[in-house]
Amino acid sequence: MEVNGSQLSFILDSGVSKPILFNLFDQDSVQINNVSEIAIRGLGDGDPIKALSSKSNRFKLGGIKNYNQQLYVVLDKDLNFSPNLGIPIHGIIGYDLFRDFVVDINYGSKTIRFHDPKTHRYKKSKKYEKLPITIVKKKVYVDGEVYMNNKEDIPVKLLIDSGSSDAFWLFENEYINIPEKHYEDFLGKGLNGDIFGKRTMVKGLKIGSFILEDAKAAFPNAKSFSAIKNLGDRNGSMGGEVLKRFNIIFDYRGGTIGLRKNRNFNSPFQYNMSGIQLQHDGLRYVSERIADRNGVVRNDENDSAFGNVQLLFQNRTRLSVVPEIIVSGIRAGSTAESVGLREGDVVLAVNGKSVHTYKLQEVMQLLNEKEGKRIKVLIERYDSELLFSFVLENMFKEKP
Repeated sequence: MEVNGSQLSFILDSGVSKPILFNLFDQDSVQINNVSEIAIRGLGDGDPIKALSSKSNRFKLGGIKNYNQQLYVVLDKDLNFSPNLGIPIHGIIGYDLFRDFVVDINYGSKTIRFHDPKTHRYKKSKKYEKLPITIVKKKVYVDGEVYMNNKEDIPVKLLIDSGSSDAFWLFENEYINIPEKHYEDFLGKGLNGDIFGKRTMVKGLKIGSFILEDAKAAFPNAKSFSAIKNLGDRNGSMGGEVLKRFNIIFDYRGGTIGLRKNRNFNSPFQYNMSGIQLQHDGLRYVSERIADRNGVVRNDENDSAFGNVQLLFQNRTRLSVVPEIIVSGIRAGSTAESVGLREGDVVLAVNGKSVHTYKLQEVMQLLNEKEGKRIKVLIERYDSELLFSFVLENMFKEKP
């Protein structure tokens, strides 16, 4: 997206009201108009953060233009989602796009289409199911039902949060209790800091006529929501790991959401069975041969999203500058912790595969492929290379 002439990368987040810019330190300059100072409250257990409020900004997304856009700018270097996501991110935007357009998100083809609400017509298809939504304080909610263990279904009102990569979160009340099988986990980053809570599984989640069985769920700690004074009748939120199972049409003006299940619908929910959290942490040099046994030079195109810099030598090796991936956190009691992996370890390879040839999310998948699989992680610690081996563990399986 172009902001006052600068090309920036945004998360499309249905859980945010106004665009927020951060992590602008890789930009030569970004023009910001009509500025005043404010404080922003969001999720996380930290204090409110100082920000700048700016009006009359020019936003451009393809053929979409807005020359009077309000935005907030956070100058705190600690607010940076790029290391955790593995791609450069400069901000989040939500309500202003959803309000003005019918937004058609196709997770299968990885495309987004923006339609004029005055002329848009649903295609006649029985595959799409239209459900009513409510908009409260510029955020969108949908009603559903949750099945807790073997109990009857419990009605829930969920925030649709496309900016979250998690499945869905629930708040504990007299009807919704934390299942007996759960574990403490890092749930993600919010505007005001890290979010922790209890990770668990519920028997099912029902949205419209769609039922997701054995659904991944979490109960965030109450402290993470201390900045939200009144949750009203909200019971939780529904994030990307649920939303990616559908192609979705948001129609804020019409008060509906259209859901059509796609090829991801029956995919198993992803759990962090290793207990390892990863993030990018600067750059490192990697030396490698670029010729096969016959002396033919390879042409590798699997460069990082952050790009790399290469120096080629006559002995058919190359010195590349690639993103460094480190262990940013380890879950207490996890198999990775039990074998001695530590926060700050630099990850070099997983099961013999050099991690610099993979995207960050692909490395996470290598670390959490299948219950019972043995994982070997080569790391660098204090200029020494160490190899650790452990088996992926199902956190909800009965232990002998």
